[in-house]
Amino acid sequence: MKKKILGLGLGTVLAGVTLASLTSCGASDVFHIYAWNTEFQGFFYKYVSDEKTTDLASTVHLDGKEVKFTIVPSDNGAYQEALDKALANNDKASQADKVDLFLAEADYILKYTNSDKTKDVSKLSYKDSDGKTTAVNFDGAYQYTVEAASDSKGVVKGASFQCCPAGVIYRRSIAKAVLGVDEPEDVQPLIDSWDKFNAVAAQMKTAGKYMTASFAETYRAFSNNVTKPWVDANNNLQYDDQITAWMDQADTFVKNGYTLTAGIWDDECTAQMFKDGKTFCYFGPAWYYNFCMGNAQDPEKGCYGDWGLVEGPASYFWGGTWMLAATGGDDDNLVAKTINAFTIDTGVTRALAFQENQFVNNAKVNQAVSNYYDFMGEGNAFLGNQNDTALYLEGAENIQFQNQTIYDQYCNEGLQTYFAEYLKGTVNKETALNNFKEYLGQKCPDIKTN
Repeated sequence: MKKKILGLGLGTVLAGVTLASLTSCGASDVFHIYAWNTEFQGFFYKYVSDEKTTDLASTVHLDGKEVKFTIVPSDNGAYQEALDKALANNDKASQADKVDLFLAEADYILKYTNSDKTKDVSKLSYKDSDGKTTAVNFDGAYQYTVEAASDSKGVVKGASFQCCPAGVIYRRSIAKAVLGVDEPEDVQPLIDSWDKFNAVAAQMKTAGKYMTASFAETYRAFSNNVTKPWVDANNNLQYDDQITAWMDQADTFVKNGYTLTAGIWDDECTAQMFKDGKTFCYFGPAWYYNFCMGNAQDPEKGCYGDWGLVEGPASYFWGGTWMLAATGGDDDNLVAKTINAFTIDTGVTRALAFQENQFVNNAKVNQAVSNYYDFMGEGNAFLGNQNDTALYLEGAENIQFQNQTIYDQYCNEGLQTYFAEYLKGTVNKETALNNFKEYLGQKCPDIKTN
């Protein structure tokens, strides 16, 4: 799902590429990391590597050992498929090809935590320059991020460097013109339920605006609040009421002209982020407006500062990047050092928060950032100087990691893809859902779709 267009734009450009290794592959002794885009790589190069560089084309080291990143775009499950092949032979792979650390998202992390392809990271440690041994530490981490990285027996297999509470990112100028208010505390009461949200969508339509730029914009706010998983205990496919509610809303929004039929990553959708765009809001966490709203930040055509953030009609989270230790990898000390750097090292986590606008997986650091912004009377300039960290602090404590399955990436992305065919008038609704089932049958043959 998430962050397909980050970094160097690999999500769309390399969608058909099986594998892209962004560093030298000739080394005989390397620390090898698998990822689906260059976001984590950029942070690693800039804040954790020995060189502290922003040049992703350069060769970097950690404690003197060369670091190798292998990047495979996540589109249509390609990253999982490449990673599975690498992990299957990891114990027999050459030292240069062994995977030491790999990244996973919430939509499929259970597939790896509940397998023998990952290690118990709580048992890993490293020695610092003074010879002191430091174990992987979860102090300050949000509980759901630990639960998400734990197997069915409670063994912790990884750690996230992000916490991803999400909200509604709205255009202040459109809010002022249509609703008469533009400050977050005034906008939130107007869209704090789906009924109110839908009513505002009608107002936007009357004013010649779109409520959202994609039929799938609200999807995560629904899917993250399901009360049952996509697949039941007998491997039967099932639709939660929240999923059917989203389909009904998407159908209504398209028919009434409240939204476009574009996908959330399509140019038609992101073009609405420009200053001349007519779309009121987008849904997402901090990483979304930091890395996926480039058009809004364009110095000539964008509308930097003309945005605000509110919780919206439902609390939800979207995404997150977990670091997992691969069985068969032989650099456990560097795995431990990397995990701690991104979670408890105050220098790195504060830099991610202040310089990269990340909501980090360290509650103490996030609170300090929020306090600083309140004291200084400033915040995120993109959001009209709003203290977005303060809003996320509230949402982060309420995140629950539940009703997840190993099939969620295919279910979530597949439904949006095939339901779009119905919304665009290509097929009827029954055919669209049957096509979705056929897709799942190919990608996840274990699921019973009949």
